[in-house]
Amino acid sequence: MMRKLLIANRGEIACRIMRTAKRLGVTSVAVYSEVDAHALHVELADEAYLLGPAPARDSYLSIEKIIEIALRSGSDAIHPGYGFLAENADFAEACAANGLIFVGPPPHAMRLLGSKSEAKAAMVRAGVPVAPGSSGGEDAELLEAARFIGLPVLVKASAGGGGRGMRIVRAPEELSSAIESARREARAAFGDDTLFIEKYFSGYKHVEIQIFADSLGGVVSFLERDCSMQRRHQKIIEETPAPGLTPSLREQMSDAAIRAAHAAGYTGAGTVEFLVGEDHFYFLEMNTRLQVEHPVTEMVSKQDLVEWQLRVACGAPLPLTQDDLRMSGCAIEARICAEDPARGFMPSVGEIVHFRGPRKGPFLRIDSGVRAGDRVTPYYDSLLAKLIVYGESREQALRRLQAGLEEVEILGVATNLDLLWAISKSDRMADGDYDTEYVGNNIAMLTCPAAPSMDSDRVLLAAASVVFLANARRAALEASEAVGDDWSPWAGTDAWRLYECADHELRVTQAGRTLEAQIMRPQDGGFLLSFGDAVTAVEVQSVGGRLSLLVDGVKHEVSTVALDDGVVVILGGRNHVINWVEAASSPQSEGPLNERVLAPMPATVTRVAVKAGDAVSKGETLLVLEAMKMEIALAAPHDGVVESVACEVGDMAIEGAELVTVLRKDVA
Repeated sequence: MMRKLLIANRGEIACRIMRTAKRLGVTSVAVYSEVDAHALHVELADEAYLLGPAPARDSYLSIEKIIEIALRSGSDAIHPGYGFLAENADFAEACAANGLIFVGPPPHAMRLLGSKSEAKAAMVRAGVPVAPGSSGGEDAELLEAARFIGLPVLVKASAGGGGRGMRIVRAPEELSSAIESARREARAAFGDDTLFIEKYFSGYKHVEIQIFADSLGGVVSFLERDCSMQRRHQKIIEETPAPGLTPSLREQMSDAAIRAAHAAGYTGAGTVEFLVGEDHFYFLEMNTRLQVEHPVTEMVSKQDLVEWQLRVACGAPLPLTQDDLRMSGCAIEARICAEDPARGFMPSVGEIVHFRGPRKGPFLRIDSGVRAGDRVTPYYDSLLAKLIVYGESREQALRRLQAGLEEVEILGVATNLDLLWAISKSDRMADGDYDTEYVGNNIAMLTCPAAPSMDSDRVLLAAASVVFLANARRAALEASEAVGDDWSPWAGTDAWRLYECADHELRVTQAGRTLEAQIMRPQDGGFLLSFGDAVTAVEVQSVGGRLSLLVDGVKHEVSTVALDDGVVVILGGRNHVINWVEAASSPQSEGPLNERVLAPMPATVTRVAVKAGDAVSKGETLLVLEAMKMEIALAAPHDGVVESVACEVGDMAIEGAELVTVLRKDVA
């Protein structure tokens, strides 16, 4: 076993690798960029070294800097995690050249499989079925390949993964812009804009096989993972085993994955991905690294795959043979990301004001790289944490996923928690009858806010009342201190009256509604709440930083986070913003704001499609930004004429910056 391990990554995967390293007695070394100086992975590491500025090309993608730090720190091995340099053959070769163990496959296998087009050719030679497609080339060759294969097609980046540099093309007029956009995104994410064309199959599942190989020729495969629940070609929920997969297909895919590993001369952890129809499958690609979703495999196999990686990298044989490998039950993983599904999965940045995970247990774990107080920046991936659950049956695992999601609390950035919860409660998820297009085809339904009810409103008002009363008591205390008499009733601001308990009128806005209630007879431990036609006794207890409310005889646990003009009540993992009416009624700024196109977050301008004087139609792309490794197209808010363009390609736009002004058609 190595003595000291440098982890050339950040976020949750760096933290996850460190846990295994510490358990094995291996010293962990973190590297970090300037914006990650106080990140969780830096805090957890035994040693940490600054790489450079925030952009990945100057820090986490700098082979020279990482090798230099590895040598300076006395590390004898490097684990690349996933993303960044994890599938970079040049990095693996640089490690070997400097006497460092690279925890991953040999460079020749990475080169072969890192190019999706070359990998497909190798699979054909190995007798593995592949989807129709091209082998890459210039734009003209890609256009010709698409015409030959027939629409719809996928334009795909040959390097990297994670759905980046990938576009579905359904109409001929979309092809050129899709190629241009995919090249730009692939170049930004992987430093390689090579593309190829592949036939797009509607209604298929995305299923992958985890394999492990050692340097002695041993190869084993684990149970498959169904990764069909995706948005923007990126996985958000994964499970093992795949629901509905026949034993025959499972055996065929496992055999094909093992053949793929042998054909590539593979060593270490790898994942062979397939597109699966009703009774057949096609090879998609092989990821030459540990996958984001590896914890579900760990749950059903009771194995630590990072430990397997470290041992195999040091030349040890596989810890278990295929016959010794035992897998049982079902595991599901949900990826919690800083993004807004209702706004086209727009990435979200800012400070994480509040973060609380679910109660951990033998059947639940949460892998996270953030905590309260951390900032989500536009420089890296939007993944915040992964919730992983296990059940003896799929039904039990799904119930535990739903319960776990209700316990996750995040405030400060937009997240996809509501979407994950909606998916987990959907009929298609319950039946296991979903494909790669399910989320995209049903996004309106999955992001539709739940209808309010008197019961839920009463709980929200009860929680808001607790904060309201605390604010009133604080104001009274400050007033009494100001007059120098702690006992003076005249210094109180809590509606004190002789011989009677104070009552309070509570008027708030929530989700565009105004709610009114009366707080009566407030005392330590509770009060009466009059709302609608009912008066309810509310009992309050503080438990572990949360509020335990007994409302209508039913217990509810909530968290509250104070705002300047109200409070956020977190109930069942959902955030409910409640504003005091006085604050909410403050005058709003006026002006033609809808004519200005603003940067939704800090981002790099990668394309400007218009100039002053151009006529544009509502929805037409004005410019393209790049943040969190994805492209964000900003569209015209209405028909009109471009009055001004305040940015150029390469500019780093700050959040809220005015980028383009469009005069309405009737004004222009």
